[in-house]
Amino acid sequence: MKVIITGKGGQLAWELDQLAPSKHEVLSVGINELDITNEGLVSEFIAKEKPDVVINAAAYTAVDKAEEDTDAAYAVNGLGTQYLATACKKNNTRILHVSTDFVFDGASAKPYQTDAQPNPINVYGASKLAGDIALQTILPMNSVIVRTAWVYSVNGNNFVKSMLRLMQEKPQLGIICDQVGTPTWAKGLAQWLWAIVEKPEVTGLYHWTDAGIASWYDFAIAIQELGVEKGLLKNAIPVLPIPTSAYPTPAKRPVFSVIDKTSAETISGIQTQHWRKQLSSMMNDLYL
Repeated sequence: MKVIITGKGGQLAWELDQLAPSKHEVLSVGINELDITNEGLVSEFIAKEKPDVVINAAAYTAVDKAEEDTDAAYAVNGLGTQYLATACKKNNTRILHVSTDFVFDGASAKPYQTDAQPNPINVYGASKLAGDIALQTILPMNSVIVRTAWVYSVNGNNFVKSMLRLMQEKPQLGIICDQVGTPTWAKGLAQWLWAIVEKPEVTGLYHWTDAGIASWYDFAIAIQELGVEKGLLKNAIPVLPIPTSAYPTPAKRPVFSVIDKTSAETISGIQTQHWRKQLSSMMNDLYL
């Protein structure tokens, strides 16, 4: 099977590369190899390469910057997905597409089901929803959309690595305590995606994060505890819980973005692992 991974250089694409089964021909592409915002290039590239599967891990993810850089966010997240879907339809190529919990407004008090009504409250979420809708419209019977959240990896920039750096540099930190979701190790998401590659009959919309619930404050506390335990940090510093109102950002964030993973677990045969266990495993990789 020939599989093309977009988003080369990003956290998820890197993990997908690391876990790629040797039996498949896998080609990872970034913007230098394929600019997904160029419709003609996308059409030519897919027609030439003739992949069996495209895993679309490319995305504009600068949530705050997207509030001003709206056109760029929609170009990558909306039109880029649309162009891939159109090219893949012509070539009978299946798409596995990665979306986000930010399609929801955060007003729920229980985990979002896959059929919950999207209502994004920022440009990033709205642009990702535009891509989801395009894919569902153009290629509904040969595509999988998986929404995820709070992704981190040993590769790239993310909350875990930022916290470890700041905990070495600062005398204390204030971390938001009233936004709740679930951290996701990109390696676990990559494992799920490869499992779905092997199941060509699977289509539709799914949710995948690690198990459990946390605030950003909870996440930071766990990072520090494990960092000290594993020798990544010399000592602990005070980490204080602060409300969102004390740290205003250009983009609004959902206050509750826990998503229900039941159908994704069932269809893949993979059980989600608790976020703290996954965090520990990732930090072991950092340590090594």
